Order: sequence, then C-alpha cells, then structure tokens
Amino acid sequence: MLSRVKKNDTVLVLSGKDKGRQGLVISVDPKKDLVLVKDVGIITRHVKPRRTGEKGGLVKEEASVPLCKVMPVCPSCKKPCRVQIKFLENNDKTRICHRCKEAF
Repeated sequence: MLSRVKKNDTVLVLSGKDKGRQGLVISVDPKKDLVLVKDVGIITRHVKPRRTGEKGGLVKEEASVPLCKVMPVCPSCKKPCRVQIKFLENNDKTRICHRCKEAF
C-alpha cells in the first residue's frame, strides 16, 4: 500500500493549535496513523536526572500529530494538495498531485 505522507515530505497542519504551520515529516507510524512533524506540536516534558552528573529540567520536543490533521504540500506547485496514485508502465505506483498532476 502506498502512503500519502512519507518521511521528508513537507506537510501543512489543518487543525489544532498549530493550524496553518508547515513542517518536515520526521517519522510516520502507519499502524497508529500518527505523524511526527518538525517544530509542530511542541510539548514540554519534565525530565528527572537518572545518572550522576546528568541534568534534569524542562525539555521541549515534538509530539505526534494525527495523520488526518495534515495535508502534503506539492513540491512543484507549493500548495497543499490531495494525493492520487498512478500506475507506471512497469506496474510501480507513484504519488501524483491532484492540482498540477506532477509526481512527488
């Protein structure tokens, strides 16, 4: 099965506290339908020092965003788009931008 969002894609956040922000996909979890996007969904964790000499404190990191809340941005037309699947001559699948019909 071909995923509509892959690692290193640029995506636009559709809803939530980061609505309208764009970011690069760090990782995708297809079983849980979650996406980790760089600089989107920042949360603050309180970290306790575990070893001697290690510092504790507040750590800011990205939280996962549901896959249905992001839309891929086409690299050629630079607009958020829906993804279509196209079969090539050698029975390979590729992702196509719905707006400009260019391959990702």
